[in-house]
Parts: sequence; structure tokens; C-alpha cells
Amino acid sequence: MTATWHQLISRVRTGSTGTPDQNRSDFQVDFDRLIFSSPFRRLQNKTQVFPLPGSVFVHNRLTHSLEVASVGRSLGKMAGRKLCDQHPEWNNDLREFYAYDLANVISAGCLAHDIGNPAFGHSGEDAIASFFREHASMNIDGRQLSDFFSQAEWFDLIHFEGNANSIRILTQQLNGRLPGGFRMTYTTLASIAKYPCASQARNKKKLHRKKIGFFQSEEPIFRAIASHTGMQKEQDNPLAFRRHPFVFLVEAADDICYRVIDFEDAHRLKILRTEEIQEWLLDLLKYSPYDKLDAIRDRLTSIGDINEKMAYLRAKTINYLTLACTEEYIRQEESLLAGTLEQPLIDLLPGEVQQSLQAIDEVSFSRIYKHQSVVELEIAGYHILSGLLRLFVPAVLKEDPNGLDKNILRLVPEQFKLGGKDASPYQRIFWAIDYISGMTDIYATELYKKITGISIGLS
Repeated sequence: MTATWHQLISRVRTGSTGTPDQNRSDFQVDFDRLIFSSPFRRLQNKTQVFPLPGSVFVHNRLTHSLEVASVGRSLGKMAGRKLCDQHPEWNNDLREFYAYDLANVISAGCLAHDIGNPAFGHSGEDAIASFFREHASMNIDGRQLSDFFSQAEWFDLIHFEGNANSIRILTQQLNGRLPGGFRMTYTTLASIAKYPCASQARNKKKLHRKKIGFFQSEEPIFRAIASHTGMQKEQDNPLAFRRHPFVFLVEAADDICYRVIDFEDAHRLKILRTEEIQEWLLDLLKYSPYDKLDAIRDRLTSIGDINEKMAYLRAKTINYLTLACTEEYIRQEESLLAGTLEQPLIDLLPGEVQQSLQAIDEVSFSRIYKHQSVVELEIAGYHILSGLLRLFVPAVLKEDPNGLDKNILRLVPEQFKLGGKDASPYQRIFWAIDYISGMTDIYATELYKKITGISIGLS
């Protein structure tokens, strides 16, 4: 079954039956709600790649998300207008959405794409998942930790993932809060579902099932999102869906930004030299049909400031990849609607471009992501989050908590204690996960030091 461009759009919101805003479109409202939210602001103190804070300003999750949203807005605007040109038969409402509002959907999706990521970058995700794998036999009230949960629930814990956590944060009703979480439109929520499957359907060989996209607790709302936005069920697995076509634009914006921006941060930190970065990016730009390489070289020669050179190269590279991914999106219309596209847009660019991108990726992996400062931060973050879980997990699960456990429970904000006294072990374990995964690098570090006695604020 193939979806239509019309079926992809839903203005229905989680938990909301209110009247539409007369001054903003539904999807502009999504963007604004994200910008003004606490979980989004907390991204300011969550690591992107390099340690925070430092004497040199580098990107954090917040600045990264804002830049991805900027690129996503351009992708959505260009792709939407090209689709309008290809479909003169569309009615005015459909044309208006793709000409104007697709950009709002993609930019909102880009703002939200990392909102579920814990502190300390990807090592934070790994710390939470690894904790449960490594402590499956932890004794709590005479039971093994893994025995508290069904198989599906346990799979959620040992495969904890920021993408699934984003759906949870955006849709769950916290205690004392309005229903529906952020009350986002189903279309914007669908646009961030890179891996639209449950943990039991995870399959690393398939792009859309490489990781998990929703926890058991969010399965009902995710099914509603899929139903309202034309997401197709997997033929061989009832717990998995095909990607929504808008996901590819959100993913492309992220792919473009981190490849280029990580270079810029590494340059500011003097990990990579100006001449090296210039060589790698010019090698990519020589394939751009939108620019003349000689003109770019001449402009670089005329710029005296080193940081300005990098900014110019960054802008040119992002512009080229944005235009190229937009063209590829339009070429892939049939497979996008059929749900059969199994590669990110950036991976579909021509072979010679892939070679240049691969060279950039290899440098990033060997000299940026494996830089001592990054590795040290990942190790520290892993131990901090694991240490917090070691204290909080028994406390939330014990039927008869001791004095220490009761004090630990007092630290968990009431908003996270969903289900109250009648909460299941699965609900209770998320009291700890929701609290810890939402912490910033600084808050997690300070709390860990305080409750383990490393630093108790005494002079």
C-alpha cells in the first residue's frame, strides 16, 4: 500500500481538543511550544561532542538543535515548493501546507529530535541501557532486577534510546500537568520517528528498525500517531511501522549539521588545522553544481580571519548538501510514499560525493570522537549516570524501602511519579529514568558528587 501526500498531514494534537490558533498555523504552534519548554532549554547544558563548559565556546545540544532546525526549515521549504510544482492537481489547502507549513513541521521536528537524549552525549544513552544489562541479577527484595518486568518491558530498558525517550517526553502527561504532554500535532511527532518500532522489533539490518522508537508505555499513542499520518505497518512485524516521509528531511538536516559543525568545533579547539579542514571541505565542494570552486577559493584567499574562513566554508558546504538532499528527496518520491526507502538522503548522493563524505567521517571518528577530552567525558558520564541509577533503581522498586531509599525517593520530583502508590514496577522504574535522563551534565555531576559524599558543600 502506498500513502499519499495528503494522508501524511494531521492537525490532531495529543491530549488537546482546543480551538486552532487564529494567528499561527498548527505547526508554528508546535515550534513555539518547543522553544519555550523546559526540556528544550535544558539542552543548553547537555553535551553535543566536546566537554561543557570550557574556555572555548563549542556546540551543546541546544545550539546543535537550533542549527539543525535552521537547515531543516530550508529543506522543508525547498522540498515543499518543488512538490507543489510537480503536482499542479493539488487543491489549495494541500498546496498551502507544502508551500508554507512543511518548513514549520521539519524545523519543529529538528528542534525536538534530541530532546530525549540524556546528559553526556551518546555515552549517556549507553550508560542507561548498559546499567540494566549489567545489573540484570541485582537482588532487590529477594528478586532479580530483570524479574520485575515482562520481556517487552525489559527489552525497553536494556535498549534504552534517546529517540524513544523523545516520544515519551513529548507525549506523556506528568503529574499536575495538562494531558498530552507538549500537545504536539501528530504530524510533527511522526517527523522525528526515525525508528518507528518497539524494542522487540529492533533489527540492526534495517534502517527504520536499527534502534527503538517508542517504549511500551507509549505504544498506544504511537499507534494513534501512525494511524493519523499514513505510516504503514510492517508486513512481518506488528510492532513496527515504515518511516513517515518527513523523517528523511529531519534526518538529513541532522546529518548535514553534525558533519560540518563538528569540524568547526574541532578547529576552534585546535584539534584540526585550518588547512586540513579547508582541503576536506573543498574536496566535497568540487562536486557542487551550484558553485564554482575557483570562485570559492578566491573568496577564501580574500578572507584574512581564520574563523571567518571556516564560517564561509561551513555555509557553502551546508548550502550544497541541503540543495543536493532536496533534489534527492524529490527523486525518491515514489519510494518515500511506498515506505520502501532504506537509506538516508545523504547516503544517496553520487559515489564521488560519498567518498568525500566518508573521508570526513573517518577524520571525525579518529580525531574528534576519539579525542582524549571526548573520551574522558564519556567515561565520566558513564560512571555518573550508572552511579545514580545504582542508587535510584532499588529505591523505586522496593516494597519496603529503608531510610536511605526513602531519602532517595524524596529527591525524585512528584511530577515523575506517574501511577502513584498503584504504579507497576515498569512505571516506577521510569520514575528514576525520567528524572535521571532529563538531567543536564552539570546537574547530574553535582547531584552524584553530593549523594555519594564526594562533595557535600561543607567548607
